[in-house]
Amino acid sequence: MSTALKLEGVRKSFGGLEVLHGIDLDVAEHEVVCLIGASGSGKSTLLRCVNLLEPIDAGRILLAGEEITARGVDVNRIRRQIGIVFQAFNLFPHMTVLRNVTLSPVKALGKPRRQAAAEADELLRRFGLADKRDEYPDRLSGGQQQRVAIVRALAMRPKLMLLDEVTSALDPELVGEVLNVIRELAEGGMTMLIATHEMSFAREIADRVGFLDAGVILEEGGPEEIFSAPREPRTQQFLQRIIEAGRL
Repeated sequence: MSTALKLEGVRKSFGGLEVLHGIDLDVAEHEVVCLIGASGSGKSTLLRCVNLLEPIDAGRILLAGEEITARGVDVNRIRRQIGIVFQAFNLFPHMTVLRNVTLSPVKALGKPRRQAAAEADELLRRFGLADKRDEYPDRLSGGQQQRVAIVRALAMRPKLMLLDEVTSALDPELVGEVLNVIRELAEGGMTMLIATHEMSFAREIADRVGFLDAGVILEEGGPEEIFSAPREPRTQQFLQRIIEAGRL
């Protein structure tokens, strides 16, 4: 299986604080990799570097074999191939759901409005949002808004989806509907890199799990390997706390 995403020796600092300490990571096509770890371990920064929202200080990142961190790369062209969904929904409040979803395909990809709308309707129908197409974001629940944010990213037909703690801002009863969307994407073969605090979900959905600690991927492996028999003492300590909190 070919490599969709490759990180080699990626380093990132903010001022004098190095947040990523030489990250190496491969994600194969159609693979789902979940990143777990305490808040501040570098998960969100890693995703932002992959989407070129943050410039890296050293190393390189390759998307489908192309070095996207090379000098002179067209950042907007790369971002059109990578969907990213954040904790905050970031929907445009003055636009309907349909307009939120069709804006980028029309503006960035040059799709005719009618085609973009038809594709958007199909995605909204697929994820149970067909009846919300003409609503404004403030009329939706948090779970519905996050599902719209995922649909908006999917409308660009990305090669890779990055999901950054997409359930952390939701009420507990709304988490399930968003996780169901991600589950369906995984079953459909979407390549995904997911930062999550939802351990039981990561265990279920991931092909591989990476444990980040202080800007380093301390260990990675299959979900059963990481969650049932972690090798590193720091991973063991982290998961023990999760178990004690009743979240695994």
